[in-house]
Amino acid sequence: MGRLLLVLAGCLQTLTFSPYNVWWLAPISIALVLMTCLKLDPRGLFRAGWFFGLGLFGSGASWIYVSISEYGNTSAFLAVLMTAAFAAFLALFPALMFWAWGKLAKTERWRRLVIFPGVWILGDWVRGWVLTGFPWLYLGTAQVDGPLAGWAPIGGVHGVSFLILATTTALYASLPWFAKRQWLVASGLGFAALLPWLLGPLALNSISWTTIGKEPLKVVAVQGNIPQMIKWDPEFLRHQIDSYIDLTGPYWDADLILWPETAIPIPHTQAGPVFERITARLGEQSALITGIPWFGYSTEIEDFTFHNSIMAMGNGNGIYHKQKLVPFGEYVPLQQLLRGMIGFFDLPMSSFTPGGSPQSPLVADGLRIMPFICYEIAYPQFVAFNAHNTDLLLTISNDGWFGNSIGPLQHMEIARMRALETGRYMVRGTNNGLTAIIDNHGQIDTSIPRFEPGVLRGEVYPATGATPFMQAGSWPVITLSIILVVFFRARIIPKPKQQQLVPRA
Repeated sequence: MGRLLLVLAGCLQTLTFSPYNVWWLAPISIALVLMTCLKLDPRGLFRAGWFFGLGLFGSGASWIYVSISEYGNTSAFLAVLMTAAFAAFLALFPALMFWAWGKLAKTERWRRLVIFPGVWILGDWVRGWVLTGFPWLYLGTAQVDGPLAGWAPIGGVHGVSFLILATTTALYASLPWFAKRQWLVASGLGFAALLPWLLGPLALNSISWTTIGKEPLKVVAVQGNIPQMIKWDPEFLRHQIDSYIDLTGPYWDADLILWPETAIPIPHTQAGPVFERITARLGEQSALITGIPWFGYSTEIEDFTFHNSIMAMGNGNGIYHKQKLVPFGEYVPLQQLLRGMIGFFDLPMSSFTPGGSPQSPLVADGLRIMPFICYEIAYPQFVAFNAHNTDLLLTISNDGWFGNSIGPLQHMEIARMRALETGRYMVRGTNNGLTAIIDNHGQIDTSIPRFEPGVLRGEVYPATGATPFMQAGSWPVITLSIILVVFFRARIIPKPKQQQLVPRA
């Protein structure tokens, strides 16, 4: 029964994210974890964490099945096994986190409750960088539409997650005091639990941490809806380019035109004729930014290589090479062993090299625009660091790899959280949706339907200044979590051995 409750708790967290958006299930999920796990020993907690993770990642990251099965030339049976293995592997992160929770707190109930939020946040933080990281399904992301949204520009997504964990734990801790009619302690814990949820909508949501300019930039984002099965087929290259040029036709005079990730599906060294067609049509004051593979000599690896890149042309300049690559999608770990085993390990353009750091923003119409390609937008601290001294954020993606699954909708929600954390407008251009303009509060200003060719038209406004999260990143909440763990962990002090008296000769 306990294991089923833990799997349920993980599944409930998936329901807090898009497209379900039931954010209030997050505290219920955490309460189920506490109710099930508080009395378990470390070994039992490891198993509990794994079952919780299986529920969370098995439901929340199930979209990986689409890319493995439909586009990886893999049988449905094998794709199911690989998706299950992926979820089982990710479940090891909460398993280890729960085990550490038991080891650090031992058996004391109050100690377990105090350090629980800190251990959880440290577990999330580790998951965000080990093996390039999987910074997905962070508990706080769903609060972009919830009462705690106002805390995101202050503490980022980890800070919001901490508040969910701490307030739920405080409320759970108050229950025995209510049962004992110890009203002072019980009401104090209850008030502390409710306060952050009240402060968000009553006070923090109205604060503007950045200054938004008054002169808008007219933006056009083109959604080609190119089928994934033909995207890298040379026979359809001209069709793809023609599609984007035709869709852009009435809008060549816009201030900024955005094409999505690898909209031009050939290396930039071979795209000279395509560039000529574009520049011949662009207005004098117009800039076009597009995703394109880049090929050349890399000083990072001292060899010729491919980068997944984005570049500006016309009334804009600059090129950016993607720094955070997707394992198996853009590079293959242990490729000497895995290449050729199954089709999934030989996906088109899966031999990219990450770009160096730091990189300069693109410039369009005199504005500094920081681009992020696909998966990069999921890294909160990475985005916040690179957003400094920029006017606008931009992200491009090709979510066609995940079909009509929940993955692209979660991806959109993550992008909204990044806009909220940095107090900046964001333009999001994708191949098949969701293409949208997100305002500085993380709300969708305008968007176009998925799974059809289309053109988004709208306005964005440059921002100056920095939010508290941009200035400090996740370090305050990470530091607070470490302090909770270090100062409230159980200290086992061995008893000194009794000194035996030896009689003098």
